[in-house]
Amino acid sequence: EPIRERFEHEGRPLYSSARLWDDGIIDPAKTRDVLALSLSAALNAEIEDTKFGVFRM
Repeated sequence: EPIRERFEHEGRPLYSSARLWDDGIIDPAKTRDVLALSLSAALNAEIEDTKFGVFRM
């Protein structure tokens, strides 16, 4: 039972966002706006060649 309670508490979206484990929570009603802004920002950034592999955390 203690494991289940901990899972229920720590499994909530606000728990992880409060600890900056992700980039935040998007309100479902604003998903299109956030996606459009994100894609616009990504397409405006210049992509530079790298000489290293993929970093995994």
